[in-house]
Amino acid sequence: MSNGVSVFAETAWLPSGWAKDVKISIDAAGTITRVDTDAVFEAEYMTRVPGPMLPGMPNLHSHAHQRAMAGMSEFRASGAGANDSFWTWRDVMHRFAEQVTPELLEIVAAQLYVEMVKAGYTAVCEFHYMHHGPGGTPYADPAEMSMALMRAAARAGIGITLLPVLYVNGGYGGAAPNAGQARFISTPDQLLTIINAVKAVHHGDPQTCVGVAPHSPRHVDADALRDILQGIRADAPVHIHVAEQTRDVEESVKQTGLRPVEWLYEHADVGPRWCLVHATHLTEAERIQMAASGAVAGLCPTTEANLGDGLFPLIPYLEDKGVFGIGSDSHISVNMIEELRLLEYGQRLTQRHRNLAAGSPGASTGVQLYQGALKGGAQATGRPVGEIAVGKRADFVALDPGHPALVGKTGNRLIDSLVFATGTPPFLEVWIGGKRQVVGGRHVREQDTLDAFSRVMRALEF
Repeated sequence: MSNGVSVFAETAWLPSGWAKDVKISIDAAGTITRVDTDAVFEAEYMTRVPGPMLPGMPNLHSHAHQRAMAGMSEFRASGAGANDSFWTWRDVMHRFAEQVTPELLEIVAAQLYVEMVKAGYTAVCEFHYMHHGPGGTPYADPAEMSMALMRAAARAGIGITLLPVLYVNGGYGGAAPNAGQARFISTPDQLLTIINAVKAVHHGDPQTCVGVAPHSPRHVDADALRDILQGIRADAPVHIHVAEQTRDVEESVKQTGLRPVEWLYEHADVGPRWCLVHATHLTEAERIQMAASGAVAGLCPTTEANLGDGLFPLIPYLEDKGVFGIGSDSHISVNMIEELRLLEYGQRLTQRHRNLAAGSPGASTGVQLYQGALKGGAQATGRPVGEIAVGKRADFVALDPGHPALVGKTGNRLIDSLVFATGTPPFLEVWIGGKRQVVGGRHVREQDTLDAFSRVMRALEF
């Protein structure tokens, strides 16, 4: 192909299942134009991947700046006693956020995104709420922080769905923001200015998408939610935090008379373009309504465990035919294998049974988890990803066939072993938009990105 590339894999996981001798034709824009099976490898015209090929995983929830503080809040907060919680962690995060400049954000995000790509994430949904300078002083360019994230994604080669966050008050009842929230506060009009500025620069770029994120029912009132939804296109992705903490549910009931999920469904037409992040604490009726609406449950098991949130009701939700995806959120871990594994293990620990997410007898737990996360993650990005198929982005990973946990494994047992028997994701190559970003397990921008990250981290105060 003169304007693209052809990639050959001895085995690849296609929408129809495992296939042998697969040739993938990719155009110059990075979109798959043809998939042939039982093909013959031609070294002159094709690039061979070194191991079994899987679709790359979307990461549907990220706060990039928090990667720089990962591991820095693992101590009992002063005076917290037995009540150290998400809320004490949030106070630490707010204080840390005061140090984040556009330069630091771009460097930290680039390092994070390189780590994501090495871990097999080929797309990210960036839930971005830090729009202003320290103390809430606006930047001359309202989109300055957003554009730093877009540059970081381009550097790492990862596809990005940018979700500028609408954050209008400090809490339920229109509470005034505290000092740590000042950088986040915006009106619908201010947020639309940022969204339109980013879209103007990245119009037509298949590696990007711009949606919106009303932060949560806690920080967005009904009027602001209505106004922001009216200001964006009808198919733009919409992500929102909801029902992450029991205290949040209790305060919502006290202030509004409704639980957060009830409030959301009463004030918005929630459907497949929506991603409800965490949604940890649901009633049976809310769970059924959420699944029926087609919205994605955005699950972040390592962060939810780290913050002591609780466990999402995964098994009944899957029985309701609910859609889910995974995210690394606070980036205490940047490892999709750990997210998938913990998603199942949390259920096993509480129900004292095994292979719960598999569903029907004889089904593969690893396949159900990986396939489910691909589907929901792709839906949440608003981009054509998540499958090795015509019309989709050429985003895929090549497994290391010599990894001790994978050697000799084939078919679905290969994915089961990937999810449950490996540690560090064993990806020799990662391709995004038809470009090879990881070669031999190493990112093409790994060292210079790490050098810049190391410089800014040594200057931070914790």
